[in-house]
Amino acid sequence: SLLLDLAHRRWTLLVWVAAVTLLSAEGRRVRQPRCPVGCICTKDNALCENVQSVPHTFPSDVVSLSFVKSGFHEITGGSFVHTPALQLLLFTANSFDLIDEGAFLGLPHLEYLFIENNKIASISPFAFRGLKALIHLSLAYNNLETLPKDVFKGMDALTKVDLRGNNLICDCKLKWLVEWMHYTNATLDQIYCSGPPIHQGKKINDLLPNSFDCITAEFASYQSLKFESISVEAFIFGKDQYIVFPQPFAGTCSFLEWDHVEMTFRTFDTIESTSTVVCKPMVIDNHLFVIVAQLFGGSHIYKRDSSANKFIKIQDIDILKIRKPNDVETFMIDGESFFVIADSSKAGSTTVYKWNGNGFYSHQSLHPWYRDTDVEYLEISNKPHLILSSSSQRPVVYQWNRGQKKFDRRTDIPEMEDVFSVKHFGVQGDLFICLTRFIGDSKVMRWDGAMFKEVQTFPSRGSMVFQPVSIGKWQYAILGSDYSLTQVYQWDTKTDQFVQSQELNIQAPRAFSVVSIDDRVFLFASSFKGKTQIYEHLMIDLSN
Repeated sequence: SLLLDLAHRRWTLLVWVAAVTLLSAEGRRVRQPRCPVGCICTKDNALCENVQSVPHTFPSDVVSLSFVKSGFHEITGGSFVHTPALQLLLFTANSFDLIDEGAFLGLPHLEYLFIENNKIASISPFAFRGLKALIHLSLAYNNLETLPKDVFKGMDALTKVDLRGNNLICDCKLKWLVEWMHYTNATLDQIYCSGPPIHQGKKINDLLPNSFDCITAEFASYQSLKFESISVEAFIFGKDQYIVFPQPFAGTCSFLEWDHVEMTFRTFDTIESTSTVVCKPMVIDNHLFVIVAQLFGGSHIYKRDSSANKFIKIQDIDILKIRKPNDVETFMIDGESFFVIADSSKAGSTTVYKWNGNGFYSHQSLHPWYRDTDVEYLEISNKPHLILSSSSQRPVVYQWNRGQKKFDRRTDIPEMEDVFSVKHFGVQGDLFICLTRFIGDSKVMRWDGAMFKEVQTFPSRGSMVFQPVSIGKWQYAILGSDYSLTQVYQWDTKTDQFVQSQELNIQAPRAFSVVSIDDRVFLFASSFKGKTQIYEHLMIDLSN
């Protein structure tokens, strides 16, 4: 009986163990994820059709997953963290148009990713983050016009990328792809540019990084000066850079210098004056002179006394000739120093002055009674010229007579009445002038060897300045306005014309000047009715 009892107990234990084992197995089968609604699952594959979202549960042995004609509009981040065993993922004929950041995180074994024949127009820069094992990526036949920079970063295993059937715009935003194609081990099928016009129809595979001109520039606000000014002049004296502003209401010439520690422009010195309209610096034999033109009280010439560290008045300018000065230009001819003052009064006369070693004396009166508003010195065919703008006649061109050592009237610029000022610039050996009109059309004209001919017109709305500015390889023309925003135009070498590039908010601008210092470039803008502004010229890489 003892033996029977032991046998019975052993049999009961075996039955209990078997039952527990069976129940445990049944429990595991119950917890095993089923194939989601809308999907068909086989041993290791799953195909989902017309689903409205990415399911989060699949059988654990699924390594290949496909979505066809699905209704979701984007692949959100972390959509596949619950299916880490996937090796192949395919999307085709779906309606989604966005792939979000981290969309495929948690797929360390994924080798093939096909996103084809969908409506994708945008991909996050980090959409493919974490796909280190991926060897084949297809984004074919979508609506992609560009790809974010470095979207393939970290995908070192890639051997094939398919971008066919998209409308890729081969501009600076896609320059990185051209660079990437030249150093990656992955192969790409032939794909073509849908734009811009310069690259339209070309094979992206044939482009080079230097096929793109992606460096541009802009003027960024840097410093605001708490005074009004009517003009601005930059000059170098003793290897240092200075800027001077005439302030007609304060009655001063204000000089600024660069603070290399604070990285701002600070006050250097001032010359007290009355109703100042021009403070024109002029360096002769390492001596600094400043022509201070005033509406009242006569005009004067100051010299910088380095030992006393101040400006000293050395000469008065003939008040009978210069009654209402409006502009001053300095220049050199055959090693001799001159300046010319444009006089805008009825009784005054625009006059050229010459340095004789001790002072400046009247060298030539150009013409009386014409109310000149501006004078510009320039060389035409290597010969010195002056262009006088006047409120009573068209701009007049004077040419230097080397025999007589005087300026002779040469011609005027036809059909250009009411020009307030003329400024010149050069592009690739050609000579151009900007002509400013207060109301109407300001113009750019080119010298054709015999006359200035119109190239381009610009609508002027209260413009007192249309000034060319050259910075490195960039040529600008800045059209000020008393009634609207100041327009910055940039020279386009392809069309040989200016194109609009920027707007600046300056109250009543009157002049602009460029200063280069500490490997930086600044644009000074004088304002007659507001704060004088300083802008920094910044390089911008459009491919970043």
